[in-house]
Amino acid sequence: MKTLIIIAIILVIIIIYAGLYNGLVKYRNRAREFSSQIDVQLKRRTDLIPNLVETVKGYAAHEKETLSHVVELRNNVTNANSLQDKVDADNELTGALRQVFALAENYPDLKANQEFSKLMEELSNTENKVSYARQAYNSQVQAYDTAIQTFPRNIIAGIHGFKEMNFLQIPDADKEAPKVKF
Repeated sequence: MKTLIIIAIILVIIIIYAGLYNGLVKYRNRAREFSSQIDVQLKRRTDLIPNLVETVKGYAAHEKETLSHVVELRNNVTNANSLQDKVDADNELTGALRQVFALAENYPDLKANQEFSKLMEELSNTENKVSYARQAYNSQVQAYDTAIQTFPRNIIAGIHGFKEMNFLQIPDADKEAPKVKF
């Protein structure tokens, strides 16, 4: 009878341990999935940019410097190694794209071009998807980090080498409220 009780206790401990470990793996994998979603959306965005640049070139040939800068920043996003580097490069690209969008104000024919309008809409939709993916990633990182820091999972996390993940950071310049002057 004692042996059965000891075996039952050991089995319960093994089941609890496995459940806690598997939970940590689930949190980590979800964070990785959201990281991958950011990559997918950034890739989609960078794929749209050559078409946008070509469309604008036809209307604003003398804006070559602005367009070259956009292409260069697009390549920086594509070539970045870490997720944070990609996000930082994408933030720079967003600023440069604002200049391209502002060009449309100076070129009414460009603004009326259906291809340009379609690309602008697709870029805007992709921006929203990137923003959502960043929020989802940070939320999942928070859940994962909390899981590996709380008892008893912290013991299992330490044994199996689960490490904290980093939140995506917003550049300091983007944290400032825009200045409006009348």
